[in-house]
Amino acid sequence: MDSIRVHDKVFIKFIHSEQIEIAVNKIADRINQDHAGKNPLFLIVLNGAFMFAADLLKKVKIPCQISFVKLSSYIGTRTTSAVRELIGLDEVLTNRTVVIVEDIIDTGITMGVTIDKLKKLEAAEVFIATLLFKPDSFRMNYDIDYIGLKIPNDFIVGYGLDYNGHGRNYPDIYKIIDG
Repeated sequence: MDSIRVHDKVFIKFIHSEQIEIAVNKIADRINQDHAGKNPLFLIVLNGAFMFAADLLKKVKIPCQISFVKLSSYIGTRTTSAVRELIGLDEVLTNRTVVIVEDIIDTGITMGVTIDKLKKLEAAEVFIATLLFKPDSFRMNYDIDYIGLKIPNDFIVGYGLDYNGHGRNYPDIYKIIDG
């Protein structure tokens, strides 16, 4: 499908599933090299990162653990400055290497709040793996260790990303054309 309708918005195909697979493989290869012998905890940010995390972790060949946290900072097509933690972390992080797996980083506020929380929980190291990064929107001052693709500041759906709860199930990523 070259275009889709989600609720009242129209989206056109922006990133093909083949491009996504290449980006996921690139991140997995680097994680396998960088974290060999560390047994990291992969912290998956739900809901959006579920497809990326599933594909990524199938390719991670090092011993690891996986946990989940559910955060939210979007209402409709707009990000807010308020981060709501909907499902909390229940792992002991003291002296652990943590790799946060996120679908997209735009302003970076949600990730900044998450990093601060992990540091308070005494994680030894915190790394960030994101499939998508919007450098023109980024307002924070921390490093993103693993970036699949840099994209412009368009609202997107598909491959786990949604618009008001819909559109996550597409294997490709679509950008909004009808704002």
